[in-house]
Amino acid sequence: MTKKTQSGIIKAKGYSWQNVDKKEYKTDTDNFRNIHRYSLLGEDVPELNFQTRYFEIQPGGYSSLELHRHPHSVVIIRGGGSLVLDNEIHPIGLHDVVFIAPETIHQFHADTDEPLGFLCMVDRYRDKPAIPDDDTIKARITNRAVLDKIRK
Repeated sequence: MTKKTQSGIIKAKGYSWQNVDKKEYKTDTDNFRNIHRYSLLGEDVPELNFQTRYFEIQPGGYSSLELHRHPHSVVIIRGGGSLVLDNEIHPIGLHDVVFIAPETIHQFHADTDEPLGFLCMVDRYRDKPAIPDDDTIKARITNRAVLDKIRK
């Protein structure tokens, strides 16, 4: 029988959390800039079927351009910026809630003068993100503003 995880609170100070390490955004690619993450819940809590993570992008930074089979939800809790969702660019700001459907090409940009911070909730068991190749981008993105915005 497995031991039940105890209920509790992870105290925050600013945009960091007690006993939660600031981690590299990714280690298997380099198609991002000035971003890091905190794994808040789910990695060490087997009772949860999802993970809650906090990502923070410094001004001028961006997440990887990617797509995957799993959906996820995002809540902006710091700053603002823009979000590429397939063939569109959307401004995002404090307390906006984002749903990213499966197979949607997406990329977050901190293109204001302050950091962009967001909580991201995903299934514990999910596929790995894929970086869209040039043929996929050409077939799905025709908007010149989006093509100029994305970073690969």
